[in-house]
Amino acid sequence: MSGSTVIAHISDLHCGSRYHIPSLAKRVIDELNVLNPDIVVCSGDLTDMGFRQEFEQAHALLDRIACARRVVLLGNHDARNVGDEHFTELFGERAVELTHAGVHVLGVDSSEPDLDTGRVGRERYRWIEERFAACDERFKVVTMHHHLVPVPGTGRERNIVHDAGDLLRVLANNGVDLVLCGHKHVPNVWRLEDMLIVNAGTCCTHRLRGKVRPCYNVVEIFEDDRVRVSLKEPYEDAEVVADFHDINRRRCRWRPGAQAPDLDEVLTGEER
Repeated sequence: MSGSTVIAHISDLHCGSRYHIPSLAKRVIDELNVLNPDIVVCSGDLTDMGFRQEFEQAHALLDRIACARRVVLLGNHDARNVGDEHFTELFGERAVELTHAGVHVLGVDSSEPDLDTGRVGRERYRWIEERFAACDERFKVVTMHHHLVPVPGTGRERNIVHDAGDLLRVLANNGVDLVLCGHKHVPNVWRLEDMLIVNAGTCCTHRLRGKVRPCYNVVEIFEDDRVRVSLKEPYEDAEVVADFHDINRRRCRWRPGAQAPDLDEVLTGEER
């Protein structure tokens, strides 16, 4: 992974739930420490009901991650039972910003108290605009818990972030390159014009849809703006599921089990 910025994207731990698998959670953390990514994003639902003891369990787990650059966000389950108070005490601010090697990451809270639905809101629109305007990093990333666009294989659409249309306009107007989401427990990659929208599955529970298995994503951002997304199941080898060569000319394959195409074969001479 030389010459790239690596983001490990985990989501939906659900500590305290009967679906949470502690041994699998430990395995995921061990794998992240072997991977040694530049940034770790945990896009919400650390807990099941937002109780103090669940947050303490999640904090002890995530504190084992060696990477110091972490973005940890609230999910809808964390916002239950005034859980945001415990989150703030243990994890810090609900809005997170960090930069590394030309990559600028903003973590946004999309949760609403005691609701499964999400919203970002006008105040956070201004914060996104101000923060991206204030720095010169070339690659812009926004992460939140709720999914920004519908995810295939998740049934009837219910809990997309309520202000998705307005938020998409804000992200597009500010040149956001990558959006990282969780919530639906199903991994997916969409390209929307020049923006990638990547969803992570649940990394350590068996609250799963269909044949999806516990998993997380590894996102590599290269200096030439090539973006590669790999799906990683605990105990299994990582599998490339999307590979976009250029910020404006991307090729995507989301067919786990198939061989990734050779970019030299799929790109024409002009595109190279």
